[in-house]
Amino acid sequence: MEFLQRILVYPIDELPFVFLSLVIAFSVHEFAHAYSAYLFGDHTAKNEGRVSLDPRRHLDVIGTILIFIVGFGWAKPVPVNRNNFKNPRLMGIVVSVVGPLSNLLIAFIGVLITYLLFKSGTYDSSSGIMAAIRMFLNHLVTLNAVLFVFNLLPLPPLDGYRIIEDLAPQRVRIKMHQNVQWGTLIFLFIVFIPPLYAKTLAPLFYFAKFDLVLWLANIVQFIAG
Repeated sequence: MEFLQRILVYPIDELPFVFLSLVIAFSVHEFAHAYSAYLFGDHTAKNEGRVSLDPRRHLDVIGTILIFIVGFGWAKPVPVNRNNFKNPRLMGIVVSVVGPLSNLLIAFIGVLITYLLFKSGTYDSSSGIMAAIRMFLNHLVTLNAVLFVFNLLPLPPLDGYRIIEDLAPQRVRIKMHQNVQWGTLIFLFIVFIPPLYAKTLAPLFYFAKFDLVLWLANIVQFIAG
């Protein structure tokens, strides 16, 4: 058990709450991609059963395991055929961006629920049920905030890369396709080499967990009064 705790970024007793937050985050994220593509005329994801909130359709084994080991990960990518869109580039951008935005929305909802519980006076209750709810909400908010920022990074295979690809001129897009393997390699170096991770992803995740969540809290407080 001690060895297991050393390789995990979360305390063992919090793993069920992390996993539940992960299931919600990944399922909604990938559903958002699949459903928006379907609305725009591409049935590729629907034909593969991806227009669904069933986590079994979306969870990737390696990406799920990495959440517990390094604090972030990924789900199975949703297949999208942009040639089926009336406006491939514009609709491609929308399909790419709705995934991260769904994570931001989940984080916002988590912050809102936390605020309402606090205002009702029940948030600080010493009951075991409320302690579990607090822990779940904390992981739900921070994990989704991290996934929002992480997925917008302009590196393959992340959504941010697809957005840049659709925004870029044709000649740039051709170059991006030709060098996509190098972008993927850079991504892997950043993720798995500690000094690079500490200089790149770590500050971004700190921003997501603290600054972004604080901004969401300020927005909720402004709206709710």
